[in-house]
Amino acid sequence: MATEAPEAPALSPYDRIGGREVLRRITDRFYDLMDTDPAYAELRAMHAPDLSPMREALAGFLSGWCGGPRGWFEANPGKCMMSMHKPFPITRQTATQWADCMSRAIADAAPEDTEVADAMAQVLGQMAKGMARD
Repeated sequence: MATEAPEAPALSPYDRIGGREVLRRITDRFYDLMDTDPAYAELRAMHAPDLSPMREALAGFLSGWCGGPRGWFEANPGKCMMSMHKPFPITRQTATQWADCMSRAIADAAPEDTEVADAMAQVLGQMAKGMARD
């Protein structure tokens, strides 16, 4: 009697996107765009001159959010992106700049799994726009 091989467990979005390496590429491209493209000037003005800590934080957040290592969440118990950004005067314009910049960063990083990349860009964009307070 033939037995079916057990089904392999589904890959997490973290694995599908390409893991830490690709998430780091997305994060670095995001902050490079924000730092150099005038289309994101208002968004850039909301950030500290040194983006290094933000690069680390966003890469760590994305890692855990996508189902990978959860170091950011362990270091920030009870925190989420909404609560972390509450002190900032986020407008629809700056939220849209963030969403557009992230969408470009994801596209430029060119993850092989375009389905998860597109879903990531869409959900992160919705999250950003949900932070607008005007």
